[in-house]
Amino acid sequence: MRRIDLTVEAADARHVLPRARVDIGAAVGAVAPIVSDVQVRGYPAVRDATLRFDGVDVPAPRVPAAALAEALAALDRTVRAALIESIRRVRLVHVAQRRQSVDVTVVPGGTVTERWIPVQRVGLYVPGGLAPLASSVVMNVVPAQVAGVESLVVCSPPQRDREGQPDATILAACALLGVAEVYAVGGAQAVALLAYGDSSAGIAPVELITGPGNVYVAAAKRLVRGVVAVDAEAGPTEIAVLADRTADPVHVAADLISQAEHDVLAASVLVTDSVALADAVEVELARQVELTKHAERIRAALSGEQSATVLVRDIEQGLRVVNGYAAEHLEVITADPRRVAERVRNAGCVFVGPHAPVSLGDYCAGSNHVLPTGGAATYASGLSVQTFLKGVHLVEYDSGALTEVAPHVLALADAEDLPAHGTAISVRLPR
Repeated sequence: MRRIDLTVEAADARHVLPRARVDIGAAVGAVAPIVSDVQVRGYPAVRDATLRFDGVDVPAPRVPAAALAEALAALDRTVRAALIESIRRVRLVHVAQRRQSVDVTVVPGGTVTERWIPVQRVGLYVPGGLAPLASSVVMNVVPAQVAGVESLVVCSPPQRDREGQPDATILAACALLGVAEVYAVGGAQAVALLAYGDSSAGIAPVELITGPGNVYVAAAKRLVRGVVAVDAEAGPTEIAVLADRTADPVHVAADLISQAEHDVLAASVLVTDSVALADAVEVELARQVELTKHAERIRAALSGEQSATVLVRDIEQGLRVVNGYAAEHLEVITADPRRVAERVRNAGCVFVGPHAPVSLGDYCAGSNHVLPTGGAATYASGLSVQTFLKGVHLVEYDSGALTEVAPHVLALADAEDLPAHGTAISVRLPR
């Protein structure tokens, strides 16, 4: 990885740590015709796009119930046990996120109640490209179920070697979670189908689309935003590690490699005040990369402009760097990691100490792995139960409470030159 020395001159991490160049705007131009075609023609347009991009013809996209059951029955026992444990832990954490209605007495006789109502129908996208992410089924479905979403539909790309069915482990995960409506559709056409539906094919549109995907999926989400809600425009995955001399270079190198494994555009960033650690991690990267299955992909990611080792004067400066960078995943491996982690303001998820690697969060920590990328962690959160809820206020005032506040409402209506607003109050006042 390239090395950036900030020990002499301080710099804004947003400028010295560039991310992978992903032009969603350019991708919008490429996918706009696909999205428009699906809006007009429905599933026939999706079928054409699937044949063009995935190389497989799928006459009927819905995965039969029998295929879901077969995938679950054929699932390796150890993988099944791992998925069950992942579901248990993720559900445990997300149940604690459920919000209760709140009643506030503003004045005697005047109350505002905030209710949290689940979105009724949600579309969940699960990638199936370089790495078919069965774990993303868990991370999307569990919080939606905990929120109380009534209707869940999963879309995942068809696989040529499976006669147009999605990845078998993805289907098994859907079956484990009781998701019966699954479609063999991927890419921008899946997002468009979820947003617009096709009544002739019996596919109802959704109200919210969540889940990670490539730049074309992100571009399609941008195009349908407003027709439906979307969770985020996910970019390439990122890991930043803030470490001092106490960190084990073997662990740090393994963690940087783990995220580089996703994609040649994945970002792996080490921020440290220890030159000795930086040198030792470089040695470990050279050794460990050669032992991996996806060495070529990993080398491309680690040598890309989006990855670097950043030398800082001390952990205090390191905190400023990682807060400026706002990584999707941030590991803090220092002498007092909890104290340092509690001062992190911008990160999708923070992994504290030497025994909490990002891979744990990808699968079985209980946290959610659908997280903001590209610096969006400065203002956005990861997927949660809250993603699937709408807050609705119930306003209830009696005659006395309305009469008491009426002069204030009338004054404000007059100040805004909206006299009919005032009249709606005054016609209710005692004469």
